[in-house]
Amino acid sequence: MAQVIAFVPDLLFGSAVQAAVQAAGHSCRLVSAAGDAELTGADALIVDLTAEAPERLRAAAAAIQRLPTLAFYSHVEAEVRAAALAAGVVIVVPRSRMAREGAALVQRLLEGRGATASGPN
Repeated sequence: MAQVIAFVPDLLFGSAVQAAVQAAGHSCRLVSAAGDAELTGADALIVDLTAEAPERLRAAAAAIQRLPTLAFYSHVEAEVRAAALAAGVVIVVPRSRMAREGAALVQRLLEGRGATASGPN
């Protein structure tokens, strides 16, 4: 069982992300920041890029370099997707896809099969 840290400040959607991770058989801890202290013991990271994407990418930059990372964004912000991929995020998907396929995406990330799964929906 992996320990996944979810940098998802929206508590309602964060609960859905947490449930998806748990459905995939892993534990999940929600955090409101992506600093080193919050990431202790993490095997993977999930980052919400639906608001304040540049700031969240900067805050999580060091973690993205050392942890497999799944990020989701608003489907109308293609530039956010491009920035996340450039930052080294392994899987970048629209928020709607995260809501639908969260458990499968987490499992793929943890199995190392992420290879930049992205696209509209």
